[in-house]
Amino acid sequence: MKKFNYIFDSNLIQSRLMDFKSPERLSLHHERFINAAIVILIIPHKTKPYDLVLIKRTTRENDKHSGEMAFPGGKFDQKLDNDYLDTALRELKEEMGIRNSEVQIIGCIDDHITPKGYIITPFIACTSKNQKIVKQETEVHEILKIPINFFADKQHYSEKIFHVRGNLIALGTYEYISPENRTKYKIFGATAHCIVNYIERVHMTQLTTPGSRRATIDDIKDNLAR
Repeated sequence: MKKFNYIFDSNLIQSRLMDFKSPERLSLHHERFINAAIVILIIPHKTKPYDLVLIKRTTRENDKHSGEMAFPGGKFDQKLDNDYLDTALRELKEEMGIRNSEVQIIGCIDDHITPKGYIITPFIACTSKNQKIVKQETEVHEILKIPINFFADKQHYSEKIFHVRGNLIALGTYEYISPENRTKYKIFGATAHCIVNYIERVHMTQLTTPGSRRATIDDIKDNLAR
């Protein structure tokens, strides 16, 4: 098996991603689901693996994603956004203080659905390693920069398999321990699945259980956890 050094290579990554409007990309819409968009933000380094930037959401009452690990993002707003890329960039600025001009969009991966009734469009972007990040205190408790090789290592990833109508549905989780303070972080659900989708597509490293798949709209549309 080929070993990757995971040094940032914009051309390689872009060649293995899709354009947002590509007919090859899985683009989902359903009346029972809410469309949203996220930014999987990359911070490159010259001599070590690049980082993915995640946030730990602030704990708040009546927030479905309170306290969870996530990527910056949010719901599509017809009054503010022309498309889902606008949504992703608007939320990136709101939650991390990073302007559109300070990031480069590299590509996109397939839409992902959640049991809470969201369809998520993930955009991949990169910024400078010296980029200033200012968290929005009301929504973001903490910002983490985690090396991509952590996520690509199967030892850090686990899946629970559920049998649904004869299909194997995989739900994945990462357990990350900060090297600075030994704090443990659980990265699960859509966030983990988008990371796995990205790694399997870009770095061609299989993490999902052979023969399994993710849940589809038909699997959960009648049992949304709202």
